[in-house]
Amino acid sequence: MAVAVETLRPHHTIWGDALIRLRRNRLAVVGVTFILLLALGAMLVPYVSPYPWDRQNYNIILQNPSWAHPFGTDNLGRDVITRLLYGARTSLQVGIFTQIIVVLVGIPIGAIAAAAGGRMDNIIMRFVDVMYAFPDLLLIILVRAILGPSIYMLFLAIGLVAWVNVARLVRGQILSLKQRDFITAARAMGASGPYITLRHLLPNSIGPVIVVLTFNVPRAIFAEAALSYIGIGANTPSWGTMIRDGYEVIFAAPHLVAFPALAVGILMLSFTFLGDGLRDALDPRLRR
Repeated sequence: MAVAVETLRPHHTIWGDALIRLRRNRLAVVGVTFILLLALGAMLVPYVSPYPWDRQNYNIILQNPSWAHPFGTDNLGRDVITRLLYGARTSLQVGIFTQIIVVLVGIPIGAIAAAAGGRMDNIIMRFVDVMYAFPDLLLIILVRAILGPSIYMLFLAIGLVAWVNVARLVRGQILSLKQRDFITAARAMGASGPYITLRHLLPNSIGPVIVVLTFNVPRAIFAEAALSYIGIGANTPSWGTMIRDGYEVIFAAPHLVAFPALAVGILMLSFTFLGDGLRDALDPRLRR
């Protein structure tokens, strides 16, 4: 009976308690603050920066950081901080929109496999295992070559590779919850399988999924930067492209590599801090 009482607890109370615990996690707050500031800068850069991201000025090639150009200029005389903020747009878009694709693909597949059981579950999970066996980056390159060079196709390529872990997680969560007393009670009251899945199983599985999605964001950001570094990334300003261009003149202007590399690392670390905070905040063992 204690389990049934816990599951009947209002969801807004559970999420409210989780938010309070998240706010007490200093590293998570630091991560969220950096992400929000970077997102704000990426949105406002066309209105606050005096330099277009693609304007070339051969009179100021490879300048060191100065008041006019706080992060210096690159080998074509373009302002580095402006390109960094435009690159932040690409990284944040890739990190977030790929997770939307992961949710739309991974959650239904995992839920259907767990709810169906038997042969259907076995067939679906063997397909998931085959997808999991492929190296992520190579599979992304293959899908990217098939879909085309558009940035939206890049979102789709990374998303179609990253859904596997979420599908396996959702399946495991639902299989565990199906053995709980409140699910047995719902079946005894005549609730149908789809109703139980949508009303009870999926809502109670959403916490771990949110945590995994948060940890997936830095993986997507790194994948986009790696693809841009080897020349098959987005056709927009990208941190990976900036690192590749700066590597050619790294001894003459090391700041061209240092700043975008730090941006990639700090953004990935910020999402990792956020994921750690969400994991602790949504841990049911910490709920009163």
